[in-house]
Amino acid sequence: MVVAGTMPIAKRRLLLVENHPLYRRRLRRLLEETGTYTVVAEAENSHQAIHRADIHAHDIVPIDVHLPGVTGLTLARVLRKQRPTAQLVVLSMYLDDTRRFDAIRAGAVAYLIKDLGADALVEAPRRVASGENLLNQLVVGRPQLAWRVLDEFRALSGAVPGHDGAGALGDPFLLLSSREIEVLDCVAQGLSNREIAGELFVTEQTVKNHMTSVLRKLDVNDRIQAVLYGVEHGWIELGPQPYAATVAATDRQSA
Repeated sequence: MVVAGTMPIAKRRLLLVENHPLYRRRLRRLLEETGTYTVVAEAENSHQAIHRADIHAHDIVPIDVHLPGVTGLTLARVLRKQRPTAQLVVLSMYLDDTRRFDAIRAGAVAYLIKDLGADALVEAPRRVASGENLLNQLVVGRPQLAWRVLDEFRALSGAVPGHDGAGALGDPFLLLSSREIEVLDCVAQGLSNREIAGELFVTEQTVKNHMTSVLRKLDVNDRIQAVLYGVEHGWIELGPQPYAATVAATDRQSA
């Protein structure tokens, strides 16, 4: 209810990217029940997220790090380019400094474990929306992680011997367009050209054109090599997802 003479508080718009339907539904319910957030779109993989981020204005993006195909951290880098003002919140079943460091590199402002209690899962986006960078606060309290971040910035600036300052800018992945990444994500999930065309609402010839461009930019000969190149460089994950563990986490937080 809005008190007369006051302006209603605008809800924070969320693009929710989560592979597992059960966890996604429960997280959406937890967030929207607060009255602070509205989920403007959902996605279960990277190509859906890239497409929906382009057509739905959003403020915060909770991202499952373990997406099939193009990974959640890779997706975070793409979304960071698409909408630099959006706040990226990484969700994971695992807690370690390597993943935290990769989240920092991807431009995320928070790294949350999925089996956190409901209150913590709701509180983190609120703090992010108010301008807090939870990952920066974490780095301050973990010296080893702080030194690793510092070394990364030195490498990017050319201050470390053996680095030319190009750093991540020399990553061929950054040469791919958003649409090319969508196509590569579909290929990594085993879709045919016809299926990709249906998924992305384009013609088969358009899919072939994008794939040809991907092969040229990555300097590989076929789509299998392109996927393996992505796996080797950490852009793509193959194999089963930890569904049972995710369901167990949602059961604990909803209990």
